[in-house]
Amino acid sequence: MLDGQRIGAFIAEKRRELGLTQQEMAERLSISYQAVSKWENGAIPGVELLLSVARLFHITVDELLSGRENEAEALSYSRSGVDIAYTDALKREMAGFLRTEDPRVLNGLGPFASLYDLSFPDIPDPVLVLKAEEPGSKQKLAMEYGYAESVCHDMINHLVNDIAVMGARPLAVLDTIVCGSAEKETIRALVKGIAEACRENECSLVGGETSVQPQVVEKGVYVLTSSIAGVVSRSAVLDGSRVRAGDRVLAVASNGLHTNGYSLVRLLMERFPSVRSERIEGVPFIEAVMRPHLPYYKAIKPLLSLGGLHAMAHITGGGIAGNLCRVIPEGLSARVDLARLRTLPLFCLLRAVGHIHESEMLSTFNCGVGLCVVVSPEDAAEVIRRVSPLYDCYELGSVREGESRVVFENHIAWE
Repeated sequence: MLDGQRIGAFIAEKRRELGLTQQEMAERLSISYQAVSKWENGAIPGVELLLSVARLFHITVDELLSGRENEAEALSYSRSGVDIAYTDALKREMAGFLRTEDPRVLNGLGPFASLYDLSFPDIPDPVLVLKAEEPGSKQKLAMEYGYAESVCHDMINHLVNDIAVMGARPLAVLDTIVCGSAEKETIRALVKGIAEACRENECSLVGGETSVQPQVVEKGVYVLTSSIAGVVSRSAVLDGSRVRAGDRVLAVASNGLHTNGYSLVRLLMERFPSVRSERIEGVPFIEAVMRPHLPYYKAIKPLLSLGGLHAMAHITGGGIAGNLCRVIPEGLSARVDLARLRTLPLFCLLRAVGHIHESEMLSTFNCGVGLCVVVSPEDAAEVIRRVSPLYDCYELGSVREGESRVVFENHIAWE
């Protein structure tokens, strides 16, 4: 329990030690002197100002909230760089982002773990689908260029897409944020972005962990990960076992890099810095590079009732071949006609600037294809009709008998 009177007396004492009036202290903090007066009379500073006040007094937030300064020679957790009281205050403030209308979520922030009701009367023989994901080196660019909230959508969209292509309904997400220091605005942006992306994908952020590790992670560095639980009826799992010779392979468009290939992009930016000033279809290079990974769940949902839907592949690291091969059974071959592939100007620019071979482009990037759908010939037109209002969808190839699970034919029209 915080003692407002004790904290107020401590603030007044530290202010006088610095030789400041209430007005001068207020000016340094860019607040009104009435706020300082209220603090010294027992009101506790809001979480957004705790760190600023502590830094002004050259103390830790823990010391500020305890109303006393630790002995200089004594070691403490806060002196190692972790202010527990400040971190806890941040977590309480972020609790609002975890509010959900999902009646399956049985508790909120505070307990040791999250509770989720697993009764599914509408799903016969339910199977949990579990997945963990992180936004890779894209998060380094995100923090450097101010895309903290945006990269959370990348992470969650990637996560949900991975289980949706197996036919699963997304349920609940847990996130982890590891950082060198917990900066309020950044943490707020991250949690807000994760929660909003979950809502857009019809699932709930039910809890998570914020781990401050100043001795492990540099200040200003944030490492994100998340995990998801989804559910699907055992008989409805899409694992490629239904794929047959004669099936059509459809492409669903990406909007850019999504979350893969950023190590190569960063190398290209380092080697050819002039690329940063390029514009792609009127959009600055960095904005085109940082477009969030598309969320395909709302496009996938209407397809799940089609009997001719045989498999889907989320095109991530490894490109089309490295992901489509996961759902093509032994003895069959997906023949992909690269001449039909509708690549994006961003990929054309990257290839031209970096002198990157087509084979390297195809193994590193999605090259304009975010999702492959394998469907019976009879249902191919219906899939295109249902997906097209959301994303460009077109036929890219077909399945035949063969030894190589994915075979490329022809070449991409890069110009």
